[in-house]
Amino acid sequence: MDPRPHILLIYTGGTIGMIKDYATGSLKAFDFKGLTSNIPELNQLDCKIESVSFDIPLDSSNMNPQYWVKIAELIEDNYSVYDGFVVLHGSDTMSYTASALGFMLENLSKPVIFTGSQLPIGDLRTDAKENLITSIQIAALQEGGKPVIQEVGLYFEYKLYRANRTTKINAEHFQAFNSPNYPPLAESGVHLKVYKEYLLKAKPSKKLKVHKNLNTDVAILKMFPGLNESVVKSVLGTPNLKALILETYGAGNAPTDEWLLNILKKAIAQNIHVINVTQCPGGSVIMGQYETSRALMQMQVINGKDITTEAAITKLMYLLGDKVSPKLFKTIFETSLRGEMQ
Repeated sequence: MDPRPHILLIYTGGTIGMIKDYATGSLKAFDFKGLTSNIPELNQLDCKIESVSFDIPLDSSNMNPQYWVKIAELIEDNYSVYDGFVVLHGSDTMSYTASALGFMLENLSKPVIFTGSQLPIGDLRTDAKENLITSIQIAALQEGGKPVIQEVGLYFEYKLYRANRTTKINAEHFQAFNSPNYPPLAESGVHLKVYKEYLLKAKPSKKLKVHKNLNTDVAILKMFPGLNESVVKSVLGTPNLKALILETYGAGNAPTDEWLLNILKKAIAQNIHVINVTQCPGGSVIMGQYETSRALMQMQVINGKDITTEAAITKLMYLLGDKVSPKLFKTIFETSLRGEMQ
């Protein structure tokens, strides 16, 4: 048996999997079965690489929880065979998918590294090769026969982040992602530097548990000056709505208009979970710091702390799908489950 780490590459779609047909100038899907012949640098990595692809590559704008389950099942089915996984994904919704997988894969003790690119793999100036090569290298890192990374990560432009801490910040630059409230787990330069003090520690005694029930009866409402009563009522009046993410100002502040507070109180009384998440790229919700958030705190709005919107929405789907008791929901949401919040 080959003693090298075995890595499974899962191609879902996205720019990274496209290559230019120079005869026509159009883009076509890259054949990952010929990966090492097209990217000979991979032969220098001390690991064995195999790949599996979605039958029809998916633009990440069309990604949804149904496909999250498909990715999770591919990992579940191959978990005992491979030492690490690299998921190739379009960048637009990568933070959502990667955050979701972090919640879905409970007791994960192997690396699941998401990556993609801003330019196709066959483009002259592509960022795809570096992102792919280093993601595979990170997935194959071992110490004492065990993976160094034991969580879901997102690697892009020389940095590995905890996936559920990321957000896409740029549609054009190679540095497309950022982790505003948590430092990188690793950085690639002349040397690959892993910051072990920031890594999640797996519980080796517990087996992988894959959660496949996700409830999408959720919504996001962003505060803005001029937000009117009919819009808020319309959102909260959505049939079967179970939870609402309220993207508030600054440290969790919202208007103190009586009509808004009354609508939110009524929603909470009807067992709709309301989560306070800041719309700022960085920083945290601090409930009660200002008068404009004290009323939210008093009505038991859930404190999203420093969670990203991407992690908040996927955590909601996961907890609702897991049928967490309404009495415990606030406590569990405000608890860090996979390192997604402080």
